[in-house]
Amino acid sequence: MAVTVGVVVFPGTNCEHDAIAAVRALGGDARLVFHTEDTLAGLDAVILPGGFAHGDYLRPGAIARFSPIMDSVSSFAASGGPVVGICNGFQVLCEAHLLPGALQKNRGLTFLCQPSSIEVTSTSSVLTAGAEVGQVLRVPINHFSGSYTCDLDTLRELEDQGRVVLRYVDNPNGSVASVAGISNEAGNVVGLMPHPERAVSSLLGSEDGAVLLRSFLDAAATANVG
Repeated sequence: MAVTVGVVVFPGTNCEHDAIAAVRALGGDARLVFHTEDTLAGLDAVILPGGFAHGDYLRPGAIARFSPIMDSVSSFAASGGPVVGICNGFQVLCEAHLLPGALQKNRGLTFLCQPSSIEVTSTSSVLTAGAEVGQVLRVPINHFSGSYTCDLDTLRELEDQGRVVLRYVDNPNGSVASVAGISNEAGNVVGLMPHPERAVSSLLGSEDGAVLLRSFLDAAATANVG
């Protein structure tokens, strides 16, 4: 039976249908979950997709973290459920303190929309378990506030625990230590700025995102949430 992924929609989200299409193309099922809902019942995994939640007012993700659905996302994550935040979703996860650090404006204050090469630096997460350390993937980026930042102690902890799961080969946005994606300590919550859902077909320019999303679906199929 195919796993079912919930794709959370906030006011201003604009990548939800990309995420659903990618999940279905890889053999999973997906449905929209609106920010006003308060349950994730019947779901095997959760994606917080890209966009501009609540217009990115205050800071990207700062208002979205207070949406009713985020209590359920937090509980789902605490029970071991696979959660991935892509771009704006990464920002929301940081604002909700499900991941450490923050995303700030890109170096040079420039919006970036371009292909990007990212290196898999850890396979101890639900998003990278099916990849290989050192594998380089071509996945697009599309963000203005995508420069990851954290204090040195946090960065050291992330690196020592294998929680920096993806790094930019050619750091496009000024992220500390070229960080493109990180996980929580358990590895079941991952945030990344690149868009794997936009790289699951050669018609889109790359199939490399499928490596990450297949791993995510495999984790969802075996997760024992509860």
